[in-house]
Amino acid sequence: MSEILCQWLNQELKVSQTVSPKSFAKAFSNGYLIGEVLHKFALQDDFAEFSESRISSAKLNNFSRLEPTLHLLRVQFDQNVAHDIITEKPGAATKLLYQLYIALQRKKKSVLTGVEMQTMQPLTNTKVENMKSETFRDQRLSRRRQNEIMAKIQAAIIQIPKPASNRILKALDAQKALKKKKEAEDVANEIKKFEALIKKDLQAKESASKTSLDTTGQTTADLLNTYSDDDYIKKLQKRLEEDAFARQQREKRRRRLLMDQLIAHEAQEEAYRKEQLINRLMRQSQQERRIAVQLMHVRHEKEVLRQNRIFREKQYEERRLKDFQDALDREAPDSI
Repeated sequence: MSEILCQWLNQELKVSQTVSPKSFAKAFSNGYLIGEVLHKFALQDDFAEFSESRISSAKLNNFSRLEPTLHLLRVQFDQNVAHDIITEKPGAATKLLYQLYIALQRKKKSVLTGVEMQTMQPLTNTKVENMKSETFRDQRLSRRRQNEIMAKIQAAIIQIPKPASNRILKALDAQKALKKKKEAEDVANEIKKFEALIKKDLQAKESASKTSLDTTGQTTADLLNTYSDDDYIKKLQKRLEEDAFARQQREKRRRRLLMDQLIAHEAQEEAYRKEQLINRLMRQSQQERRIAVQLMHVRHEKEVLRQNRIFREKQYEERRLKDFQDALDREAPDSI
């Protein structure tokens, strides 16, 4: 059959592209040569709008312009047939061209004029428009259902603020760590200054004590002359006890101050660690909620695809039944 059609196309019609049985499916996959065949029979007035390109938009344009003419010739053509030809399904283009060949031969035998073909076209256009209106109505209902489902999902979605980028978080963490380090260094410097001041004070006190002891040694003879040995010893012991008590109190205050600073520093470090832990947990919680929302979207998209597939299969089944009924209606008068 392919060889007969190739001979008819190449020798009788002399189409612009040589067609062979091997390249038959590819040659007709964009619909351009089909339009050229119809144009040679003066049935495709808008052939100038056809494109030889093989991109999807060009194929869609060509086949959408072919559909009314093929329906006018009573050639079986729908979206399934167009899809099979575009995808170069084996035998699809051959079957369509054979039907077109039979229809054109029938047209020659009946010698239909252009006016008669035009009078038949409004009826075909009416049927096509009815099918388009039904399809559009069904698509509009399906789109409305999808919009309602999307509205429900959007209402259920928790608006989650986007967390800062990792680079910003790292910069903030580094800045906080630097600040904490500087504060720790300042505390350490203050402690060193305080210890140096206390040490200097102790040295001054010891120097004063030594000077006082020297003075006391120098005046021991005088004191011995004035006081008894017991009174001198008691006063010296009291003086030494007071100095020791003062040193102990200063040492306690210094230790208490150091301990308070250490406790404050540890509390500050603990608060910083808690803050980091809370931020990390918040980021994980936000990611989990975002993943849950994404899963909900994916489930919705799968449901929409499933409904669309069921809707398309229903349309294809109705169209096949309608084409079959039309074929029976056409064959009924011939059998009579």
